[in-house]
Amino acid sequence: MVSHLFVSGELNGVSGLKPVENPPFEYRFKIQCTACREEHDKEISINLLEKHEIQGSRGEASFVFKCDFCGKQSNVEISLPKNYTGLTEDSKRAVMLDIEARGVELVEFIPVGNFECVSEQGTKFTEVDISEGEWYDYDDNAGAEVSITDLRWEISKK
Repeated sequence: MVSHLFVSGELNGVSGLKPVENPPFEYRFKIQCTACREEHDKEISINLLEKHEIQGSRGEASFVFKCDFCGKQSNVEISLPKNYTGLTEDSKRAVMLDIEARGVELVEFIPVGNFECVSEQGTKFTEVDISEGEWYDYDDNAGAEVSITDLRWEISKK
């Protein structure tokens, strides 16, 4: 079943919040095996470009995992949603990723890495650090402060 990574928050003077994909953004998650319910003790990292062979199958996935506790094979495929724009000032909630997970559940997204956004005046910010749930800067073209606050991430089917 397909689930999604959603983001919501308050954007002030900026729009189009999304990960910087050059080089490929490493999406970090905490995961749990669906067979034994054991939560993996380390974060995992998945990007949009890497593909790994699924053992015993002709298919590929963005991430392949074998549970240390029960030995079950699992895999995850991630992709950008159609008409992807990132979080905008107008949207209360935006889909950042489409996720298809088999045998493993992504339980938490960890927003580590560079994000980007654009101000109302067209200034592009490419080193937006939102790991603390907020970001503040100054747009010289607009002569005003810009910010992203109250960020919340959710992995859900709806």
